[in-house]
Amino acid sequence: MAASQEITTQESTVEEWTEALAQSSGSPGGGAGTGVMLAIAASLTSMVAGYTEDAGEDLQDRARTLRETALRLADKDAVASKAFGAAFRLDPGPQREEAVRRASVEAAKASAVLGDHAMDAIEDLAWLATNGNPALIADVVVAFGALRAAIAGARTNVSFDLAALAKDGTPLENVRAQHPHLWETVGRLSDAMDRIDELTAAVDTKAAPTDTL
Repeated sequence: MAASQEITTQESTVEEWTEALAQSSGSPGGGAGTGVMLAIAASLTSMVAGYTEDAGEDLQDRARTLRETALRLADKDAVASKAFGAAFRLDPGPQREEAVRRASVEAAKASAVLGDHAMDAIEDLAWLATNGNPALIADVVVAFGALRAAIAGARTNVSFDLAALAKDGTPLENVRAQHPHLWETVGRLSDAMDRIDELTAAVDTKAAPTDTL
């Protein structure tokens, strides 16, 4: 793979994209991986909905749209990640501090948007866990796993990027006051992880019945 080749989720093969992810470049990185996990969850949601008579076209349409959105956001995050890394490579000084601050905020915003989309997907998948084709309950649980990974990734990235704003000695309390929406997003994402854990536990015996023996 040529170093100059642009790697995107929409124009690269899975082999090419994961090879790029494996490199020590950070673009794509964990944030972009979060987007891909969300796309996987959306794809499985769409598939199960297609096998479920009562799911309706709206649910499947939302899942299909989410898959496309997640991949675009993954690529957008990769761009933000590149800027984040470039800022940290600058020589120490006011210019570096400002570049790190700006890149941290943009990276946190990109992850927060991914997280918001992931949280919006929970209840459709919850409906399928209860009402979906029972033959595909294992696929629902796999989708929950991918969705949880996406939410966990978004939560951690937003939190880490916010903390980066305090590396110059700024108190975290000031960061919270300056970016209240991003700060609150971390809490909502944590709650969403708990919600997915509850939903998964409720259907786990159906998806993995051998564990009951």
